[in-house]
Amino acid sequence: QAQLVESGGGLVQAGGSLRLSCAASGRTFSRYYMGWFRQAPGKERECVAAISWSGSSTYYADSVKGRFTISRDDAKNTVYLQMNSLKPEDTAVYYCAAGYKSGSDWSREPHEYRHWGQGTQVTVSS
Repeated sequence: QAQLVESGGGLVQAGGSLRLSCAASGRTFSRYYMGWFRQAPGKERECVAAISWSGSSTYYADSVKGRFTISRDDAKNTVYLQMNSLKPEDTAVYYCAAGYKSGSDWSREPHEYRHWGQGTQVTVSS
């Protein structure tokens, strides 16, 4: 059974950094695009970053562009989200997801992802 497990969340002060990891097991996701989503209380789940199966194409939400970096290491079946210059508004539960859609390098739509992790909490204090 395919499984995604996030780690690396925690409490950090504004301006600090965190690196989230998403370890995949049960199958290979080398042909899947991968995404990082976040959901804050009372808000919809939003895609903050996505990466194509080859790693050559990426997407970033405007709110994180220049601060977050998504990467993947298919040899380790792991996707990362490096988060720098964190702000209190980055506080949310962060989810890793894997998806596949013919003709798409990546997607920012939750319904176009087939597998989800359980989430990891990121809290940024001011």
